[in-house]
Amino acid sequence: MQHFTLVTIFLVLSLTHLTPSDGGSIGINYGRIANNLPSAMKVVHLLKSQGLDRVKVYDTDPSVLRALSGSKIKVTVDLPNQQLFAAAKAPSFALSWVERNVVAYYPHTQIEAIAVGNEVFVDPSNTTKFLVPAMKNIYRALQKHNLHSDIKVSSPIALSALGNSYPSSSGSFRPELIQPVFKPMLDFIRETGSYLMVNVYPFFAYESNADVISLDYALFRQNPGQVDPGNGLRYTNLFDAQIDAVFAALNSLKYDDVNIVVSETGWPSKGDGNEVGASVENAAAYNGNLVRKILTGSGTPLRPKADLTVYLFALFNENQKPGPTSERNFGLFYPNEKKVYDVPLTVEALKNYHDNPSPVAGGANQPTPSEGGGNGGVSKSTTGNTWCVANPYADKNKLQAALDFACGEGGADCRSIQPNSTCYNPNTLVSHASFAFNSYYQKQARAGGSCYFGGTSYVVTQEPKGMHVKRESFMITRGIT
Repeated sequence: MQHFTLVTIFLVLSLTHLTPSDGGSIGINYGRIANNLPSAMKVVHLLKSQGLDRVKVYDTDPSVLRALSGSKIKVTVDLPNQQLFAAAKAPSFALSWVERNVVAYYPHTQIEAIAVGNEVFVDPSNTTKFLVPAMKNIYRALQKHNLHSDIKVSSPIALSALGNSYPSSSGSFRPELIQPVFKPMLDFIRETGSYLMVNVYPFFAYESNADVISLDYALFRQNPGQVDPGNGLRYTNLFDAQIDAVFAALNSLKYDDVNIVVSETGWPSKGDGNEVGASVENAAAYNGNLVRKILTGSGTPLRPKADLTVYLFALFNENQKPGPTSERNFGLFYPNEKKVYDVPLTVEALKNYHDNPSPVAGGANQPTPSEGGGNGGVSKSTTGNTWCVANPYADKNKLQAALDFACGEGGADCRSIQPNSTCYNPNTLVSHASFAFNSYYQKQARAGGSCYFGGTSYVVTQEPKGMHVKRESFMITRGIT
């Protein structure tokens, strides 16, 4: 039997009076790293049948841009990372690129934005220094064709661009990126009336910290929430907390007038055995509840009036993407255009939407973090002199998420790895994560499963180099004086 709270009934009733102007906007990412996808024309028909009027692509494929012509679907195109150098160094290249990939299709194809690169700061090709010059040259090329007022120029950043993201009020950009990149980029965004694109994935934070983060908190379900000690605001979902960390980072640099577009967010419907929470049910809940939040005009605790534009990731499951199983299972649709799960994408569809949580929290793929073995856990019988360290080969986004929550909800004492503190150097993600992980591990009395962090850490039996310098902090966190 379905039980309704008064809040639920109020939401259902209020949805009958909603118009699109009441909230933000939902778009979708159309990735094509697959060999079995439908034609671009079929994709456009699919988008329209779902009521989607915004799409983001990762290139400027002519067949896609031609198919979108006359559809009235707004499009964000991408200048790939590998072309940043040329766009930065040669204004003629930027002009030619804009003429070939934008001017040739506009306005019949409603290109509304150009994403210059994607998550450039984690690009192994080290293209960061070319980002802002490339953005400026692309904008100047638009100016030459008088399109600069109609088409925005931005660049999606990953959450790992933040030095701190927990609690949200302490959000700040990585110090080494502020002067050379963020300030000039944010100046450019402000001057051109653009916005900052941000890719946020609560799934990765939950997967790495399922023993600390409530699944309900990650999926926008009813939960007590958490009060941010810095600003006194209560957060009832992880998405808001991550977005407000970016807003706080902007505020700290006096760019509180810069808006955010969420250029990617999503949840996988399938994953490997150690990818905690990857399931059809959880993906449906995350995306469905997120769409409800955005389309009903709910901002964030820090910016309650913010009408966010959010691009779900992704339209299709992409069978040729490398990496873990989850990477190939973020799609809302199978390549045959059948739904992976039902999710409302419009205000009208929300009228009949109900999130029906399973009694089994975490989904079928969730392992028990306290188990030993390959997930980094150790049994209590083997926890003599042991330390928890970060895996230097772990995914950087997952490592950053694990670090944030070790220092946050995990209660690790991370004061010593703040700038100018005793253990700030070496200033690397792996070093800081090792400090935080070990602090948490020792605080938990080296209990089985306390060195888990979603596979980004492991236990060692010999004290790692440099750990003795930090032992005083570890003893403080364990209550030893």
